[in-house]
Amino acid sequence: MILHLVTDRRRLIGPVPLDAARRCLARQAQYAIDAHIDCIHIRERDLEAADLADLATEVVRITRGTSTRVVVNDRVDVALASGADGVHLRADSVPAEAVRRMTPRGFLIGRSVHTPDEAARVTGADYLVAGTVWPSGSKPAGQALLGLHGFASIVEATTIPVLAIGGVTAARVTDVAAAGGAGIAAIGLFIDETLDSGCRAIALVRTADAMRRQFDTSGSGS
Repeated sequence: MILHLVTDRRRLIGPVPLDAARRCLARQAQYAIDAHIDCIHIRERDLEAADLADLATEVVRITRGTSTRVVVNDRVDVALASGADGVHLRADSVPAEAVRRMTPRGFLIGRSVHTPDEAARVTGADYLVAGTVWPSGSKPAGQALLGLHGFASIVEATTIPVLAIGGVTAARVTDVAAAGGAGIAAIGLFIDETLDSGCRAIALVRTADAMRRQFDTSGSGS
């Protein structure tokens, strides 16, 4: 099972100065390492390039020598400058094959997709993230949802591993596996949203281990 932690500093700690948010994100990164989360996806799209590069560089430093990799959302330049392991491309971004030609060997490339047709057209990516599957706190109310059937249709349209995103809970991991998914990407699943304020980063070892057990016993074979 592939597990991706997607960052969202506002959900993680609220509207605080960037320095405070970075400290909380660093704590979350360490928890992700402890739980052997496969990848930290830095998705702070409102940050200026310099601030984003500083954040990515710090997370890369924390993860070096561990099994946890780091990708930066859509900014190939920042990913390369910070020494990140890869980039996650938006659905409307440049083709993965074009990024492959300009990046080092082994550079991890992911892409967001929302339909089977989008998934079928992708070449050169290492993984896809399909969503929004279920209602999610990070997406506006009323947004169209894939649902489990839509997610399964995307999985069937490609040979690239597909991760589910959007409203994923520990209880839904077996559904993702049964639909042929390779794993999940999530924001809220890795945050303690019962806290009203402060850093909501939490230890993730038990959560991650429980999800892996559920996924591995679901019969998907992914």
